[in-house]
Amino acid sequence: MTKIKICGLTRREDIEAVNRWLPEYVGFVFARSRRQVTPEQAALLKAGLDARVQAVGVFVNAPVASIAELCYTGVIDVVQLHGDESEAYIKELKEQINCPVIKAVRVRNAEQVLQAEQLSCDMLLLDTYQKDEYGGSGKTFDYALVPDLQKRFWLAGGLENSNLARAIEQCRPYGVDLSSGVETDGLKDEDKIRQVIKTVRSLTG
Repeated sequence: MTKIKICGLTRREDIEAVNRWLPEYVGFVFARSRRQVTPEQAALLKAGLDARVQAVGVFVNAPVASIAELCYTGVIDVVQLHGDESEAYIKELKEQINCPVIKAVRVRNAEQVLQAEQLSCDMLLLDTYQKDEYGGSGKTFDYALVPDLQKRFWLAGGLENSNLARAIEQCRPYGVDLSSGVETDGLKDEDKIRQVIKTVRSLTG
């Protein structure tokens, strides 16, 4: 079954919505973004989150110690690295935490993705390349650039209810990551969250 991550939660209402529809994962963005939350805000949101839903922390070139602290305190269950983090950085982080690590790749070509697969992260996240941005473009990319991968990977970038079926059928990802595609006027929309969860589960069981 394709997993679902609803990323960029910022409000108690967002938590209440995901608790009703139970995606497998949600994302808290700690990097600079209009969806950025502080560790204190994330802790409050996590406290209200259904235990069946795992929280992913999204970081861009953050100090290893600050990520480790969020793992130790149980604010996040999974780490997503969305910056320029190297193999040395990932190894250092994994020595300090027990949480799975996802490394995001802004896809430009298949060779680049295959190189990223050699990193010691647990999973990849394939996102749209946009110059001078680390993510959150809200745009899809050419899925023909996705090579056959042995490592589990997430698919991100401009996903919404209307294009999920094609994306899943073409790429067969471990999971799909949605943010702007489940928003209306910049805020999470419970009806859109419900629709995408219903769509993904109807496609993949």
